[in-house]
This record gives sequence, structure tokens and C-alpha cells, in this order.
Amino acid sequence: MNSTKMKALVLTRYRGSDAAELRDVRRPRAARGEVLVRVHAAGLNPVDYKTRDGMLKVVQRYPLPVVMGNELSGVVEELGEGVASFAPGDRVFARMPKDTMGGLAEYAVVPEQFLAKMPASIDFNTAAGVPLAGLTALQALRDELHVGRGSRIFIPGGAGGVGTFAIQLAKWLGAEVTTTASPRGRALVEALGADVVIDYTKERFEERLRDMDGAFDLLGGETLLKSFGVVKRGGKVVSIAGMPEPETARKDLGRGLFLRALFWLASYKIRAVARKHGVSYRYLFMHPDGAELAELAGLIDAGTVRPVIDRVFALNDVAEAFAYLESGRAKGKVVVEIAGVTA
Repeated sequence: MNSTKMKALVLTRYRGSDAAELRDVRRPRAARGEVLVRVHAAGLNPVDYKTRDGMLKVVQRYPLPVVMGNELSGVVEELGEGVASFAPGDRVFARMPKDTMGGLAEYAVVPEQFLAKMPASIDFNTAAGVPLAGLTALQALRDELHVGRGSRIFIPGGAGGVGTFAIQLAKWLGAEVTTTASPRGRALVEALGADVVIDYTKERFEERLRDMDGAFDLLGGETLLKSFGVVKRGGKVVSIAGMPEPETARKDLGRGLFLRALFWLASYKIRAVARKHGVSYRYLFMHPDGAELAELAGLIDAGTVRPVIDRVFALNDVAEAFAYLESGRAKGKVVVEIAGVTA
């Protein structure tokens, strides 16, 4: 490698759409147990703009400046000492470490255990949209909701980035899936396998549904609160858009009593509604996992799961990509193409 510099999206301060900017920064090197990846594309997710706006500082405060980006696809450039699972030239994808990020750049270092070989059947842009949303859906449905053959699962907002994976993975696990969608998103969620689609512009799901085994909430707010009423007693609601609760601090973040107490207070109203309906509540912060990512790659190559990409932006247009994601109009994932970036 000739140059020691690379282009990257750098968070320089918290809050505001202009808090992150494209900069030339030093190219990283792979330490022991790490892989240097030449990034071809990076996925965008709500966690990115929430991080930029300082909404997650209580959970993860980054020393600034820091390179943004939580998922990527690319090609292995070099290996750190001790790495045995990959070789230079391998096409790979990853959910980046939560404490470092770094995917929105021309090069990124990834711990070996978080990396997996890309599905052979898709391109880099499509692969970049898989790791965070795909792992979130898999961990919520299989590990938290224990979805299995015959489960009746409610997934509101199924046309979004996580929702498109959740519908397909729930079907793969054997569930009957109910979701909500606008008329514009209806054809998409039906094509992905949803059994029942409720048009939220015309109907109230809480008036149609009863005795669901569980719900995977992607929207938060009133949708989350109303979801408790459609799940049977003894069932469970898992959310990625509500308020973290004490188990989130202990299990997902490995944090102590202070954060657990803070989350206990913050989630009190939600947990009270859950108790009223005899339903348990869990907020999930997903975790990177290369082995599970390899499992998703297998499902994609088998045709069981089809990643849905809404739009692809160039890195030079990353501000526009953020604005589009924040607009809430995306059906599927928003991706930033890194390869070929110009100064």
C-alpha cells in the first residue's frame, strides 16, 4: 500500500446534521487478531444518526473525532498476527465493533471474530446492508422470542431495514407472520412472505389482532405500547425502538448497577403496561457475531433470505444518504458505496 491516508466520514462533535464530515485520515493497520478490509460499501442505520446526534452517549460515548459506520462489505487487504480464518482477497462483510465503529471509510480494521465471508450470490452494495439489520432480526427472533414452528409473530413496520429481514427469518423459523405496511410497502412485505398485512393508514392493528405469541417492535412509541395488548398472557415483546430496560444494561452492554437503575426508571411506564397485560418486555442491543453472519450468508446463498436495498449513495453524497434515511421513506436498506470515492 502506497498511501498512508484515506477518506472517511468523521464525527467531530455531537448533534446536528453537519456534525460529521468527510476528511482525510490516517489509514489503520491490523493489530493482532484483526483484519484490514478495503471497504467497498457500508450500510446506514438509525443507530448512525442517533450516534451523530448524541442520543446514545449514555450507552456509548466515543472519544472524538471518530470514524463513523457500523457495517461494511469489502475485500481483505492484510491480516494481523494470529488471524487464520481469512486470506488476502477474500470478499467479506461485518458488523463493526460497537466501541470503535469505522465502516464509513476506504479502509477499516475488523476483529476476526466479527467478520464473515460474503454470500457468493450478491454484490458488495447488497452485502453491506446485511450485517446489522440481519443480525438484529436473527437475535431478536431466535434468541429472545424463541420463534419456532407454528409461532404467531407480530412485526409492525415490516418494510423497513430490519423488518425485511425479520419477516423472512421468522418464516424460515416456521412462524406465521403478521405485519403492518402502507399501501406502497404492501407488495414488498407480501413478496417477503408475510401472511397477514394490515394497512396502517386504514386499520388499527390493535383492533384486529389477539393472542399473538410474541411481537418484534421496530417502531416504538404508541405502536410498542399497543403491541402488548395483542400478545397473549405469558408472551413477550422485544423492541429495538422503545426504551432500554435493566436487562439491556446487564446482558447486552455488560454494565453495572448505575445504568441498570437508570434504565429501570426510564422504562418504568413501558414495563408497567407490559405487566398489566401479563407480557414480558425486552429491549435488544444486538451484538456482532461472525458465526451468525456466516449463517445468514448461507441463507442468502440458498435463496431463503433476500436482502432488500432501497437506495445506494456515493460516499461524497453521504449527507444526502443520512437525510434520506432519517426521512423514514426507505423500504429496505440504505447503502453508501465507498469504492471509487473522489476527493
